[in-house]
This record gives sequence, structure tokens and C-alpha cells, in this order.
Amino acid sequence: MAKFEYSGRNQAGALVTGTLEAMTPEDVASILFGESVTPIDIKELRKAKKSPDSKTSPTLRGGTAEKVSLVDNINSWLAGRKVTIDELIIFSRQMYSLTKAGLPLDRAISGLAASISNPVFKRILLDVVASLEGGTALATSLGRHPKVFSNLVLSLVHVGENTGRLDAAFKEINKYLALEKQTRKQVKSATRYPIFVMSALAAALAVITVFVIPVFSSVFDRLGADLPWQTVALIRTSDFVINYWPLLIGSVAVSFLAFKSYVGTQPGRYNWDRRKLKIPLAGNVLERVALGRFARTFSMVMRAGVPVVQGLTVVAGAVGNEYVKRTIFRMRENVERGESLYRTAVNSDMFSPIVLQMIAVGEETGTVDELMEEVADFYDAEVEYDLKQLSDAIEPILIVMIAGLVLILALGVFLPIWDLNTQIR
Repeated sequence: MAKFEYSGRNQAGALVTGTLEAMTPEDVASILFGESVTPIDIKELRKAKKSPDSKTSPTLRGGTAEKVSLVDNINSWLAGRKVTIDELIIFSRQMYSLTKAGLPLDRAISGLAASISNPVFKRILLDVVASLEGGTALATSLGRHPKVFSNLVLSLVHVGENTGRLDAAFKEINKYLALEKQTRKQVKSATRYPIFVMSALAAALAVITVFVIPVFSSVFDRLGADLPWQTVALIRTSDFVINYWPLLIGSVAVSFLAFKSYVGTQPGRYNWDRRKLKIPLAGNVLERVALGRFARTFSMVMRAGVPVVQGLTVVAGAVGNEYVKRTIFRMRENVERGESLYRTAVNSDMFSPIVLQMIAVGEETGTVDELMEEVADFYDAEVEYDLKQLSDAIEPILIVMIAGLVLILALGVFLPIWDLNTQIR
């Protein structure tokens, strides 16, 4: 654990400062969001020293702290270290039913933890139970695990706790997660076919390059025929791949790791997310997916009673695109200076005229949450249509690529055979 110094603003706009202990600055931000504080600056003061016993780590079972052996950690790693969206959907749905029935939070979460097969998620829920038993609020307890519970979830839970409508908050969370799952499913469905075709094409090309072309090359060498340039290019490419395949694999691996490392930085993530929106055919789909998430989550936080400034901060972390996220942050800054939501939306240059008109009407009539939900439905329909169009556009492109590959191979392999046949005749 490390100690961080933070400054932020509460719901009244007053400046709040202090220190917190957490693992990362993101954990501090999650805790602050859970306490209705919008962070402005977070600085690490010092790092806590590591414990001398590194082979065991504390966990919580039955609400008490115990030691987990190295074998238990290995078993948990083998069983899976991630909490899936399906598990979160089931959890939010069950929490909605249990809180609506009036069951105490610690008993409800303990019962859910006992029925969960994922050991990672079980330990997280037991940690939340222990935090609740120590007198911590639910939003703050969930904020101890920011990789599982997003800022949106924490904000909705926090508002639900303060208004006494925690069941409604979990209902909104369940609805959001279900829509998020549907969006991911649509994107995967649209990309599954081209990925499969490209993988099969790459495998076929590798087999031809490594096994087929060398056989023809040896035959042509024995015959001593003059080879056309297409055949010479194929043979030299095959020889290079066979002789330097470790170098090629190493180059691909290094390039992939370098790309992942670059994207892992804030400037790299921003540049990559900005360029993704300009990819032909797919860029519009990715942009509408991000804007659909923005509209849906903003509608939820507004309906839950979250202030606009804090709501924009929460929504920015839910769009899944760093470029759009920074644009939303600029919108928040303009709102803090007193500009209207409609004017900040116009200056962002992200929304279509129809969407801007709906935002303006919603702001004038006080129904921003309802109209933003309609905007989200509009973007969802656009994404579904664009994905169908993308699938229809990719198919002819793949056919042309396959035809071009077949043509290159045919010219390179069969032209010398035809020339030899002509000479024999």
C-alpha cells in the first residue's frame, strides 16, 4: 500500500484535501468517487515497504482475515483471474432482488459469495463483507476493487445508498451491464468471420511458402529453366522465410510487445484510440459505440441524481476510448465554467445535429435523462446497422484478397510449367 495526497471538489463545489492509503492512484480516485468527491489532483507521498513474507497473502473467509498459501494462489490463477461480465450481471441482478427484499448487505453479499465458483470474485466479495462489517459504506467497499467495479457502478451505488434506493441502483447497473454485453456481442459477431478468413488465409500462405514452393524450386533447378520474375520472387520469399524464420517470429513478438507497451502509456492510448476512429469502415462503428455508451451511462447517472459535473467525470471512464474520454473531460470543464450542456456538446464536435437538438430540448425541459436514453437507443440502432454494413463490405474485400493471392501463386508456379511445356513441344 502507498499513501497518496489528493485534492478534489465535493457536491457543493468546495475544495477537499486529504490523504488516503491505496495501491494505485486509480484506487484513490475510485474511493473518492464513492464519497461524492471529484478528484482534481492525486500525488503519491511514499510507498509502503513490502512485507518480508512474500509467499503468502491475506484474504478474507467468512469475514475474518486469513493467510492464503502459495498453492491456493496458483489454483486461483489456474481457475481464472478475471471476473467476467456475465458474473457481474448475475451479481447485480441478485443484489437487486436481495436489497429489494430488505436483506442486510453483509448477509446478502456473504450468501452470494458462498454460491460463486470463481475464487477471485469470491475473495473480492468476502473482502467487501469485511469492509462493511468494519463500518465502511458499500460504495467505498466496492471501490477497493476498481478493476472489477467501475466508477459508474460506484457512483450509482453511492447515490442509491444516500437516497435509500439501493435496489433501483442495482437494477440500473444490471441494465447497463446487459446492454454492454450485447454491444460486445455485436462487435464480436461482426469481426468473427473476417478474423476466421484472415487466419485461414495466413495458415494456407504459410504452408505454401514453407512446404510447396521449395518442392517446385528444386524441380525448376534440376530442369535449368529460365524462370519469370513472379516465380523468382516467390522462391526468394520462401527461402528467406525458411532461413530466417526465428528472426521473423522475434520481430513480430518484439513489435507486438512494443505496441502493447506504447498503448499502455497515456499518450499512446490516446493516439491509438484517436486513430482507431479514423479506420475506414470500422472507425464510424467504434465512434458510435463509444458515444452510445456515453449517452446510456449519462442517462443513468442523471436519473440517479448525480450532479452533472460529477456525472460527466464518471461517464468519461465508461466510454472505453481515451480520445472520447478527454473530450468529455473538456465538456465537464466548460460546464464547471458555467456553460450549458448543449453548448459544450456543440463545441465538442462529436454529436450529430439530431442528437444536439435532443440535448437542447432535454436541457430546456429538464428531461435530459430521458432524451439521453433516446440518444443511446439511436446510437445502438446505428451501430447495429453499421455492423451489418461492415460485414457486407468486408466480404468482397476478402474475396478480392483471396483472388489476388491465388493469382500470384498461379503465375509464380504455373508460368514456368507452361513455358517448359511450350519448349518441349
